[in-house]
Amino acid sequence: MLKTYYPEALEHPIYKIIAEAAEDLELDTFAIGGVVRDFFLKRGKAKDIDVVAIGSGIELAKAVSKKLPGKPPVKVFKTYGTAMLKVFDLEVEFVGARKESYSEDSRNPEVEQGTLEDDQNRRDFTINALALQLNTSEFGKLLDPFDGLQDLEKQLLKTPQDPEITFSDDPLRMMRAIRFATQLNFEIEYQSLKAIHDNAARIDIVSKERIVTELNKILEAKKPSFGFKLLHDTNLLQRILPELTNLEGIDEIDGQKHKDNFWHTLEVVDNISEATNNLWLRWAALLHDIGKAPTKRFHKKIGWTFHGHEFKGSKMVYHIFKRLKMPLNDKMKFVQKLVLLSSRPIAIVDEHVTDSAVRRLVHDAGEDLEDLMTLCEADITTKNPKRYQKYHNNFKLVRERILEVEERDKIRNFQPPVSGNEIMQTFNIKPCQAVGEIKAKIKNAILDGVIPNNYDAAYAFMLEEGKAYGFQKQD
Repeated sequence: MLKTYYPEALEHPIYKIIAEAAEDLELDTFAIGGVVRDFFLKRGKAKDIDVVAIGSGIELAKAVSKKLPGKPPVKVFKTYGTAMLKVFDLEVEFVGARKESYSEDSRNPEVEQGTLEDDQNRRDFTINALALQLNTSEFGKLLDPFDGLQDLEKQLLKTPQDPEITFSDDPLRMMRAIRFATQLNFEIEYQSLKAIHDNAARIDIVSKERIVTELNKILEAKKPSFGFKLLHDTNLLQRILPELTNLEGIDEIDGQKHKDNFWHTLEVVDNISEATNNLWLRWAALLHDIGKAPTKRFHKKIGWTFHGHEFKGSKMVYHIFKRLKMPLNDKMKFVQKLVLLSSRPIAIVDEHVTDSAVRRLVHDAGEDLEDLMTLCEADITTKNPKRYQKYHNNFKLVRERILEVEERDKIRNFQPPVSGNEIMQTFNIKPCQAVGEIKAKIKNAILDGVIPNNYDAAYAFMLEEGKAYGFQKQD
């Protein structure tokens, strides 16, 4: 038999302070949503708490602040009728119970004051409508009008109201459903899943920033493919990342096929997620093959090719980040770089490959070399045990060869021993194109093994190259 009271969920001292403030204001007050859900799921200590008051959440927040040491400032969001307090180790958000109505072209609702029942009705999922009363007389009482606790036990995600209305009103809830299913390893109830599929086009009214927040949380899950398969099956993915869904399918000409690069990509993302929590490395895995769809060609003699897909894909990364309003900064450049270099390491397995090729890989990858190797190893998705072992052995050889060349030549992140300023001073010339060209030739000579990576060799090489430009060393 289910208990009615769960005071053990409210052991943090903030709850008693909220209860006292609620009594002073004569407000019925409840902890609701994720903090309650996660208590029953035993997901550890909460980092944020949602508190709903039958009345003014802003006034309650101010009253709580007055009872706290130092009276921390209350951050008020008048537009949304909410207030937030940072207290102890928590962020506590206060809101007045409300009911909502939506227009077709916006996910921002018209809001009016409501009851607890109204507030629970507007929640996205039954497991997020669970509430625990904070008032002293009923402290810890569970209010579960939609059997959310039962759905937690069934590991089921469903909406409190008609899912067609729930998802059409606020389409971001479709992304949240898939994100929660991925994080919790829950099933989405059939009618709710069908409603996501039927309302997929409504995702277009949601801001790109909110969509990316959910995408990132799916990518950060233990098994991201769980979520991306749901995004694919509900037609959300083709509206958000068509570059990925364009990879789906296997073409056959003259009996020659290629692998399905979409489903391969999801395997790579799962593989890399076992090796790293780095979100941007996971993004690199997700996008590493996106250049294959636009570069796919069939040649009768050699079959299917994807020449230049790494270069094409790295260019596409920029357009994806820009369209999704993701940061166009070093994070994007990191993803671009790994996509561009994603096929390079395996190319140096051959014993006939020159040290120059190894040096160039080490130089081009720089401090991201280990991340690149992690990506390449995650790219091994063959189900043939012998091939799997062969490919991993090949990468072991690659690592050994990289270590050998790097220890000898000290190439990673190197700059030519002779600087542009020294070139100008040596020949008494002003900044010009020739300075950059000479510096580049010195760098290439070191990478190609023409000269060793030291100052004397680089300086002598500079003097010879200067002569070709008609420059003479000035005393």
